[in-house]
Amino acid sequence: MSDDDQPQEDTTPVTGPRDADRPGEDVLTDPRPGGRPREDAPTGSHDGDRPGEGVLTEPGPGGRAREDAVTVTGLRYAFGGTTAVDGLDLTVTSGEVFGLLGPNGAGKTTAIRCVTTLLPVPAGMVRVFGHDVTTDKMAVRRLLGYVPQQLSADAGLTGRENVALFARVFDVPRRERAARVAQALEAVGLAEVADRMAGTYSGGMVRRLELAQALISSPRLLILDEPTIGLDPIARTGVWDHIMAVRAASGMTVLVTTHYMDEADQYCDRVALMHQGRVRALGTPRRLTDDLRARLGDGASPTLEDVFRDVAGSGLDDLDKGGEFRDVRRTRRTAARVG
Repeated sequence: MSDDDQPQEDTTPVTGPRDADRPGEDVLTDPRPGGRPREDAPTGSHDGDRPGEGVLTEPGPGGRAREDAVTVTGLRYAFGGTTAVDGLDLTVTSGEVFGLLGPNGAGKTTAIRCVTTLLPVPAGMVRVFGHDVTTDKMAVRRLLGYVPQQLSADAGLTGRENVALFARVFDVPRRERAARVAQALEAVGLAEVADRMAGTYSGGMVRRLELAQALISSPRLLILDEPTIGLDPIARTGVWDHIMAVRAASGMTVLVTTHYMDEADQYCDRVALMHQGRVRALGTPRRLTDDLRARLGDGASPTLEDVFRDVAGSGLDDLDKGGEFRDVRRTRRTAARVG
């Protein structure tokens, strides 16, 4: 059974007013052109990254320690007899753009739903900025902005009305709502079309509108599940340009899932490749491709997609385990609505 097709046990919105604090001065807020971190920026795994056996990891950062935005330890989740997440260990550092990659059915969305409190944590531990998602659920939700894979914008409302609705749901003070809504729309480049019906927006505009909805609460952690699915290359670039601009201005942490390896390579500081519920490779895109190059030899020039294939294989041997058809169907439905 596909983890993407399971009912959510808790559908309470997962964003809301955040604490007044921001990530500290150690946060990377000056990415190089194209979204990559500065060469002198500390990246890599640390003691919290315990990916398990056979995982490719990067040496720990040489700079000062930074706060962990997300810490996952020993997370396990199963749907009936199907294990979706199998002892996941993962750490996302404050201020970084972290990509969670893997084939359909790898457990990415289930892990994301546990982090966002939409699924319980039956085994293991998940913390967001030090708050346990099981015992301190509301505090976690106040720190999050979440753009799910399925579309959440209402085509029957204007762009402004969509964002204003989220502002009300997330208890943005009434006296601040109009300004905050305008600020969120401006941040994603929709100010000039804010009073048009969302049903008239292009696919890229809809995704940017959903980004504005997630940003209305000024989150410290922005979680994006396939944010550019179904978009053409120009629209994909536009969505990422706005994500990176907001990240650079605010210092927020971004946790993203994507099947586009070029996006992960260009925009993510670090990536983790999941397969069959576990992290199989972890590090910066450059480090992972360098490691594969060293293994292949003979002047090979592997890409992150080659690393993906090396970790996950063709995936054809997993098709008989169920869920793949439903994953594809769900993806196509979302892509059709966006396109």
